[in-house]
Amino acid sequence: MNTLPLFLPCAAGVEAWLADEVQRITGTAAETLRGGVRVRADWEAMQRLNLHSRLAQRVLVQVGHQPYRAEDDLYAAAAGVPWEEWFTPRETFKIELTAHQSPLKSLNFAALKIKDAVADRFRERGGVRPDVDTQWPAARVFAHLSADEVTLYMDTSGEPLFKRGWREDKGEAPLKETLAAAVIAASGWDAATPLYDPCCGSGTIAIEAAQIACNIAPGLMRRFGFERLRAYSATGWGALKAEAQAARRAPTAPVFGSDVAFRMVDFAQRNAERAGVGDAVQLRGGDALQRMPPSETPGVMLLNPPYGERIEAAGVAGRGRGGREQAQMENAGDFFTQLASHWKKNYAGWTAWVLSPDAKLPGRMRLKESRRIPMWNGPIECRLFRFDMVAGSARAARGGPDAVGD
Repeated sequence: MNTLPLFLPCAAGVEAWLADEVQRITGTAAETLRGGVRVRADWEAMQRLNLHSRLAQRVLVQVGHQPYRAEDDLYAAAAGVPWEEWFTPRETFKIELTAHQSPLKSLNFAALKIKDAVADRFRERGGVRPDVDTQWPAARVFAHLSADEVTLYMDTSGEPLFKRGWREDKGEAPLKETLAAAVIAASGWDAATPLYDPCCGSGTIAIEAAQIACNIAPGLMRRFGFERLRAYSATGWGALKAEAQAARRAPTAPVFGSDVAFRMVDFAQRNAERAGVGDAVQLRGGDALQRMPPSETPGVMLLNPPYGERIEAAGVAGRGRGGREQAQMENAGDFFTQLASHWKKNYAGWTAWVLSPDAKLPGRMRLKESRRIPMWNGPIECRLFRFDMVAGSARAARGGPDAVGD
């Protein structure tokens, strides 16, 4: 296990930023693939990636890769992996399988064949087979099937890496921490200028930014799957965590968040305290359509605004409307038009980044975006729009969209 072939999956559209992050953490260039990055690193670097990566969904070790045509080929591929080097038969395990264009008729049966191969290998070599635990396994085996190849991975993360350990209070549609971090990375925010989320909800974007400003490793509060694997050393892992603890600092930039729902502000404050940034992020109640800039120095706004049925929680433009689809669309148009007007009047010099599934959002806001970055929120295709705020233009006075940005 001196050098491990690692694969780090991520949300679609985030691969380039993850590759940069992996190189910063490990000092090794990563290969960018669709849906993740690949890098070769040692056991210590694997632990560092779990501890410090904000963008990866998991850190997986590739342990097998070969062609297949039928389920028996999957059994043979899994039976050839030395699982006994990774965990003991005293530990429970689980098979998680994904597929893309696989010709097999039943993925459940395919997963069962891989499970049998793992268990049979242990029994043949030691007389004891490990038990399966589908809820809280000690060891997780991932398998991916393409049209003609199977790749087997040993998971080192355990729970997905977006589960940082601090978000206990959340709203109805919380943004995953990994996607919030991706929005921050895509914006180029350098933790040297103010950052503000005017629709902060339970605080995910603001808290991620505050942790970056304080240099707090995202994995400090949680446990990892590698702690149950055979090569784990408590001493070595303790040293890495102590190093990360010592690297914490006072915030290098102010971070702000606000939300029209005071209940959500309370949630965000409690989450921020658990995340160790209760004093590093300033959270307030207030309507996004009325809040003035929280800083005299212009900075960056990052937000995943409410839309559809959630627009009623956005602000005054969303109040007093019915729940029908047409009313929701009208509410959304009202809200975003008024939000853009508020920004043009009061936020000159600020840069706003808005994550939305609505490809027509700039038209609704009557603004011209200077960048449009595709980014996926789970199965939902979104765009991250950049608006460079300047005072209202002559075109706006004539009823056309503002020419802002590059």
